[in-house]
Amino acid sequence: MELLYQDSQIVLCVKPVGLSSESGPGSLPSLLEAQLGAAVYPVHRLDLNVGGVMVYARTRQAAAALSQAVQAGHLQKEYLALVHGRPHPSAGAWEDLRWKDSGKNKVFVVRRMRKGVKAASLSYRVLETREALTLVHVRLHTGRSHQIRVQFASRGFPLVGDHKYGSRDEAKSPVLWSFRLTLPHPVAGHTITCSHRPEGMPWQSFPSISREIFPWAEDC
Repeated sequence: MELLYQDSQIVLCVKPVGLSSESGPGSLPSLLEAQLGAAVYPVHRLDLNVGGVMVYARTRQAAAALSQAVQAGHLQKEYLALVHGRPHPSAGAWEDLRWKDSGKNKVFVVRRMRKGVKAASLSYRVLETREALTLVHVRLHTGRSHQIRVQFASRGFPLVGDHKYGSRDEAKSPVLWSFRLTLPHPVAGHTITCSHRPEGMPWQSFPSISREIFPWAEDC
């Protein structure tokens, strides 16, 4: 497993697409525990078919502090997403009410608050458009299930490869990558930022990733 940063309290790593971010046999936490020789504690998640930067706690104290940071909105998550169409305007913020059907593991944007409905918000900016597909930089303000996928799809811009939310292309999974995490260290308190560039296609087709997102080598 590719590690970006580790100390006695936390470890930041790159989650591969197709690997569960939650505890269980064959999951990312179990592989990390085998690699590190010690327990790790999940404090946030990524969808099974989404990859990118994640943080895990290495002590229960750190897990509690990071969980509080997540609840307070102090864990900043940034993504790259490839969507059908071009969102207008080229930058903005969206706020929605979303409801999850747990039986179908699917999320819906709804119009009024009721039991089980939670607010979801994000900001975005368009980086580049090619052949009716647009690369966007997304910053989450809340961490709801399937949030980016649903908020874009509800406006007519489904993610490439996201067949659950309206895409009809041939990609095998949503083209979505968690490229940067910024968080307060759970014990020392200083800010840590770790980023990782997505590799391969279709990411290589968009030079704005190198020009605007990674003008220098990614690191922590």
